[in-house]
Amino acid sequence: METRNLGTSGLKISEIAYGNWLTHGSQVEEDAALACVRQALEEGITTFDTADVYANTAAETVLGKALAGERREGLEIFTKVYFPTGPGRHNDHGLSRKHIMESINGSLERLGTDYVDVYQAHRYDHETPLEETMEAFADVVHAGKAH
Repeated sequence: METRNLGTSGLKISEIAYGNWLTHGSQVEEDAALACVRQALEEGITTFDTADVYANTAAETVLGKALAGERREGLEIFTKVYFPTGPGRHNDHGLSRKHIMESINGSLERLGTDYVDVYQAHRYDHETPLEETMEAFADVVHAGKAH
């Protein structure tokens, strides 16, 4: 598998990334999902993309289970934040500091890792000042929870 630089960051990722949007935890049985990830690893894919909202958090859980036991330094794991993953109350969505901090902690637990390589805003939040969002993301990086 060839690798590419991710923008100008210096992070190298596999040329093909494995995503589990509407599949793991909902449309594909767990055994089949685990087999798909194992096959991706055998083909040399090292970059895995998910989001906390996929299958209402189950996709992250399945991906974490599938990657358990793999050398973490040899993987690039991406996840996202924005959409609600809880009961849909007023702070269960968006890019506020509160939601970002709670979401990264939940994602790390479900993925079974101490950090993600890329933590992404799933979309722009018109209700939260951009400065608050960016400061929260910077704090996530400074805390070692995302690179």
